Amino acid sequence: MTGSRSRTSLTDDEVRVIDRLRPAVSALFRRFDADLQREQRLSFGDYIVLFFVSQAPDQTLGLSELAARCQQSLSAISRTIGRLKTDGLVRREQSAHDARAYNAVLTDAGLALLQRATPLHHDCVRHYLLDQLHGVDLRALGAALERIAAAEDSTSAPGV
Repeated sequence: MTGSRSRTSLTDDEVRVIDRLRPAVSALFRRFDADLQREQRLSFGDYIVLFFVSQAPDQTLGLSELAARCQQSLSAISRTIGRLKTDGLVRREQSAHDARAYNAVLTDAGLALLQRATPLHHDCVRHYLLDQLHGVDLRALGAALERIAAAEDSTSAPGV
């Protein structure tokens, strides 16, 4: 926060939003994880990794980029990829462009599991999140969340 901003107290509604944000996101992720684990034997974190790799060209994504998209450290993503590799859901291959870098490559088994898990995940998103946002302007909420993420990206970018 810059020193030029005025310092004002938060309203009761603003405090309530801040106080409820982290527990709400944590509760959502726990529910997503529990349902995916129970029905597909797949963690929510692993689902997200498979999803991001599936969206990449040739279903191949560099581990550094994957770590950034998942907002995890490179070592955490490497451990996840190791687990998914053991389960036959991804392959880990050296990058053709950088001998020091590795890529995650989605296997047919990984794609099949992702395709089975996606309808369940969508049902969870609808039930646990979207149904709770009845009456909320989703377009405005999405735009606000984009601005929050973009502000973080711009403050952490080199040379800014």
